[in-house]
Amino acid sequence: MKKESILFGIIGFLLGCILSFVFTNNLNRNHLQAQTSVQPDANSAQNPLLPEGHPSLDDSGNPTTQGGAPLPQVQEALKAAQEQPNNFEVQMNAGDLYYQIQKFDESIKFYEQANKLRPGLIEVLTQLGNANFDSEKFEQAEEWYLKVLAKNPNDINVRTDLGLTFFLREPRNIERAIKEYQIALGKEPNHELTLQNLAIALREKGDTQGFQETIEKLRSVNPNNPILKNSP
Repeated sequence: MKKESILFGIIGFLLGCILSFVFTNNLNRNHLQAQTSVQPDANSAQNPLLPEGHPSLDDSGNPTTQGGAPLPQVQEALKAAQEQPNNFEVQMNAGDLYYQIQKFDESIKFYEQANKLRPGLIEVLTQLGNANFDSEKFEQAEEWYLKVLAKNPNDINVRTDLGLTFFLREPRNIERAIKEYQIALGKEPNHELTLQNLAIALREKGDTQGFQETIEKLRSVNPNNPILKNSP
């Protein structure tokens, strides 16, 4: 959910491409919010961190009514999670609420508790990967994504996000990112998000031929893909 501005330091083509691929990659996980390099006031009506129509947030990041009071259903959900630590559904609900308001570290706690209650569920493992990713804990996200892929190696979206963990971490591991993208494309050659991520990785690697070939493939899949506007 916070992929839009992680890569703001790369110049020229990469700057435009990364902003595009990070934004669209969010869509493959149905993320609700964007990230900017400078965080605006959480209560601003123009806050791009929140989806349109999202309630305001209080100082603790909890959704609020127009009067500033936390939404009753949110209060009840979080209280229930604290009072029912052995209730899987309640823990997941609390984790999802925190995730939606971008309190990723808090959401991780609830997802971890849910995973203890029902170990190894793909839904929980994926959310743990996503929450760690959006906390920019890319090594931890990698671990959870690998657990998902051990159960379902054909999950193209998770495989693509796994590749991104290598592309976005410091130090960057371009070769491993490319490898994961290529594995994903071996299963679904026309997967648009993977193609655009691969193009960006190849461009940064300096693989001009591979980049051009991937761009042409991407153009055949979707001639309106955002990064094509920045390509030769």
